[in-house]
Amino acid sequence: MALTRTSDQTLTDQLVARFAERIRTRLLPAGARLPSIRACARQQGVSAYTVVAAYDKLLAMGLVEARRQRGFFVRDLLQRTAAAPASDGRSASAAAHGLADVVRAMSPLGPVPPRSSGSRINATALIRGMFHQASSKPQPGSGVLPVAWLEEARFMSAAVRKITNIETLRAGSLTYGEPMGDAALREALAFRLADIGISAGPQQIMTTVGATHALDIVSRSLLKAGDPVMVEEPGWSVEFARLDALGMRVLPVPRGPQGPDLGVMARYCETHAPKLFVSVSVLHNPTGYSLSPGSAHQILQLAERHNFHVVEDDTYGHIAPEHATRLSSLDGLRRTIYVNGFAKILAPNWRIGYIAAPEAVVERLLDTKLLSTLTTPSILEKALALCIEQGQLRRHAERMRLRIAASRTRSVRLALEAGCTFAAEPAGMFGWVETGVDTDMLAQRMLDEGYLIAPGALFHATRQPCTLMRINFANSQDPNFWRIWKQVMDESRAAA
Repeated sequence: MALTRTSDQTLTDQLVARFAERIRTRLLPAGARLPSIRACARQQGVSAYTVVAAYDKLLAMGLVEARRQRGFFVRDLLQRTAAAPASDGRSASAAAHGLADVVRAMSPLGPVPPRSSGSRINATALIRGMFHQASSKPQPGSGVLPVAWLEEARFMSAAVRKITNIETLRAGSLTYGEPMGDAALREALAFRLADIGISAGPQQIMTTVGATHALDIVSRSLLKAGDPVMVEEPGWSVEFARLDALGMRVLPVPRGPQGPDLGVMARYCETHAPKLFVSVSVLHNPTGYSLSPGSAHQILQLAERHNFHVVEDDTYGHIAPEHATRLSSLDGLRRTIYVNGFAKILAPNWRIGYIAAPEAVVERLLDTKLLSTLTTPSILEKALALCIEQGQLRRHAERMRLRIAASRTRSVRLALEAGCTFAAEPAGMFGWVETGVDTDMLAQRMLDEGYLIAPGALFHATRQPCTLMRINFANSQDPNFWRIWKQVMDESRAAA
């Protein structure tokens, strides 16, 4: 949206308000660099003096900081007040970070991100983007399917009506329900897992408030503060931030077409003795990669040799081929813990997820669930069980798989025509797109045009400039988006 000279506000105040709102909602996250004065003036169609005045006001408001010969950067609004100065004149915090940098540089694995790696900010930007509607236009950075697609699942409301007769509603509302989750749903999930080669009885399955809650329960049950945890990078920054917030040491493992870098994993095992490895083995977010059988076998060998658990997040399993390699199927839930949910394919706000785990750890997981949520909403769980039993969920997933495939074909063609390439073979819901320019900066320009994109920096444990972005194929079929995208990219390259 362009600044206007007919507004009651001056151009300077309009520009300040735009940046301030994005900083406060963290759509412009801490550490992000503002456009140069000259670039901002050109982008917004104002004079350089207007931009200087706006940046001065942002400085006075404490929202940005100036770094000599580097530009203006967003301040971390959540940072604690600075510690007392150290003896050499630096703050104690700066001195500590300097020492930590030296220690990390000495690591045989190369730099390992510190515990407070900034992933919290990355995750906040991504999560807030999930709830922020930049405009009524399709949003390529979205992490969910279009509402219009999900509305086709009318069988869900019918299932809710069917199970909410007076007696069922009374029983489901006036008691807490079963701690492990609705028995009928756990039975249905056991059959669903058997279809993809995972043998788990209902007594090994526990429902949760979505897949993210499931991951949180596993972490809180099996880890303690300071424990090292391996995660795939690029990956879901919410997981990086969640582990960081719990006090874990996050060890990023590069993810390739066949799976995680096994050499890096092996060195981490020898050097850090990790307690857990978290993996999206099928249709990995953001790359779309799926694990090969050979890599899966070697991961499980490492887990056995070095005594760590593997958490398999199968969030995108509903739209994946059933023959896809899953660690939990090969392992038989001995060292693996399987996590899934229904937000991506069915109903984001139903918040139903589940864990399938070795019987030896189920009680520990249940204790953690009881401490966090007591139980889960049994009425929606009963409705979901009915949808699974009657085959409606399976048929819906098949329709979504076909629609995603068609949207993927169209989105790939449009992206290539706009001058982008793909860093990974397009598969599943998401495309990992190489743009050739800093996508952090482009994200702000596209927001001006009413489009929310997901810059590649959001999918790394430490924030750094990145030329990649993730697109949601279902929301990237608008030729107008790609026309504007190409125009903004061309402007950025010309200014470089």
